Amino acid sequence: MQSIWPDPGTSELTDTALEKIYAYPPGLDRPFVQVNFVSSLDGAVTVSGRSAGLSGPGDQKVFHMQRDLADVVMVGATTALIERYQGLKANEVRAERRERHGLAPLPPIAVVTGKCSISPDSPLIRKTSVPTIVLTAQAAPGRDALADAGADVVVVGDEHVDLGLAVAELGRRGLYRVNCEGGPRLFGGMIAADLVDQLNLTLSPLLTAGDSGRIASGPVLAEARRMTLAAALRDDDFLMLAYRR
Repeated sequence: MQSIWPDPGTSELTDTALEKIYAYPPGLDRPFVQVNFVSSLDGAVTVSGRSAGLSGPGDQKVFHMQRDLADVVMVGATTALIERYQGLKANEVRAERRERHGLAPLPPIAVVTGKCSISPDSPLIRKTSVPTIVLTAQAAPGRDALADAGADVVVVGDEHVDLGLAVAELGRRGLYRVNCEGGPRLFGGMIAADLVDQLNLTLSPLLTAGDSGRIASGPVLAEARRMTLAAALRDDDFLMLAYRR
């Protein structure tokens, strides 16, 4: 993997250099939200319903590094189900990296679900070393069952999840480094609520056509929000872009 911008080079980036590119700002006093996506060249976010068909070794390396540098991994319930999420597992690289950055041994998963659509028997609830945080609404059925199964259920809205309250609740717990992994509806909601500080987008060298959605869905903003290019990396024919507000 090589840097294209701001420091072009032909030598392979070290893990230390990659960590600096994807590190969160120092001295945070509020949640900083990074959103991560992979997309085909023609804008598809899935192949056969999942994102794995778009990914590659470099994208996977960055994906796991972004998790390693976060206090919490935020994801929408639909994406968690489709992508078969479980709690994060410890490994030697993750443990060393997180200890070096002064982070907890493992970040929790924070699932956003307005209807508590995650089963209490889901691996996301049962197969986890750190209790999964469930960010949901007061009106959602099944909250007690998830709590009884070991989830940390947090109400952040009456009829629907208020994403501003959800992110604020993560901050109240000291979880300032928020790694949001979508899906498109959650990303669209985060954009609408002006909660996105950084977008890490991998462009996969594939053309897929079809009717797969784009990386964000939801109402069109009254005024488009401009981002600033922070980094551009290349791995084989994949392009990894980081944009900050």
